[in-house]
Amino acid sequence: MWTWYASRAAGLVVLVLLTTTLLLGISGVARAATTRWPRFALGRLHRNVSLLAIVFLAVHVATAVLDGYVPIRWLDVVLPLTSAYEPFWLGLGAVAFDLLAALVVTSLLRARLGLRTWKAVHMTAYACWPLAVAHGLGIGGADSTTGWVLVLTLGCVAAATAGLLWRALIWSDDSREPTR
Repeated sequence: MWTWYASRAAGLVVLVLLTTTLLLGISGVARAATTRWPRFALGRLHRNVSLLAIVFLAVHVATAVLDGYVPIRWLDVVLPLTSAYEPFWLGLGAVAFDLLAALVVTSLLRARLGLRTWKAVHMTAYACWPLAVAHGLGIGGADSTTGWVLVLTLGCVAAATAGLLWRALIWSDDSREPTR
């Protein structure tokens, strides 16, 4: 029973951490910096929060598979639409997981990849995040409509939307060159 609680809690922590990672990444692309927060500090914080999100994602996935209350296999974590339990919603989570795995692998190999290739793969973060949110809302059942969970999720959606709008405004500003 504790694994069910651990899986749900870790999933919510991952949502907050991925949202924070997304916002830090947008800030880095926007070249946001102050004397108190130089760009290198922002980059390191982005990397460290990303790594923490991976740790909590591993806890989320492991406890969901090990729980045994519903039939989720290790294969279902990486292959979308193969699960006997909620194949669509779990499939969205599997696609988000796969995209995140690609982000991690290419980030680890960044020195060996061309910058253009790394950036192209890194742009999949913009697809990964909404897939993860939809996964949580769809598979969460009654938990996803609990007041505080809904407020947390909508807060993350609002923050990410504001960050993406800020990025769109920066790119549309003719006086600055886009840093894609």
